[in-house]
Amino acid sequence: MRTITKKSTAKCHLELYTYYLIAESKYSGCNRLSEIFEDLSHDSVNRFLLRESYKPVDLFNEFKQHIELSGGTLSIDDTVIEKLYSNPKLSKFIGYFWSGNKHKTIKGINLVTLLYTDPNGISVPLNYRLYDKEDNLSKNDYFRMMLSEVLAWGLRPIYVTGDSWYSSKENLKFLKKQELGFMIGIAKNRQVSIVKGQYQ
Repeated sequence: MRTITKKSTAKCHLELYTYYLIAESKYSGCNRLSEIFEDLSHDSVNRFLLRESYKPVDLFNEFKQHIELSGGTLSIDDTVIEKLYSNPKLSKFIGYFWSGNKHKTIKGINLVTLLYTDPNGISVPLNYRLYDKEDNLSKNDYFRMMLSEVLAWGLRPIYVTGDSWYSSKENLKFLKKQELGFMIGIAKNRQVSIVKGQYQ
């Protein structure tokens, strides 16, 4: 993240942009913000977004002082942010993804999130990835990378939960190797072995 050495004179800043996103949850964008604040240009908002570079570790550092880092439950999930009128050829993040909410494939941005609930019941997102087809990685690859990162940052969950999308053998072996308890959904067509050599 950019280190601020002196007070910014820019008209668009983090506090203003954060309040805007909270208030304008449906049609957020540079043009809309400049319409609301008549003395704030679209270019000023765009420069702010290009100037700042936030990473997942910045999100973790923002929340870690408000939660207990040990003893909670970490949940993996992904959601599709609809972009029905955008051209996938013009954006690296827009593609076609299965939406559990819509029960079909839709065009949008696929956001993978790790949500942590501490022993006191406080739930916060601690890591994320925007699915990028140019990475040549799957959401399962992202999951293992993201989990490794939060563990390296100092998180010590007891359990990891997720739906059947994340129940690959590689993921389950990875969780076992990390000595984490897990509750992951199993797909209907999957066979499991509770007793070695016996599958059901």
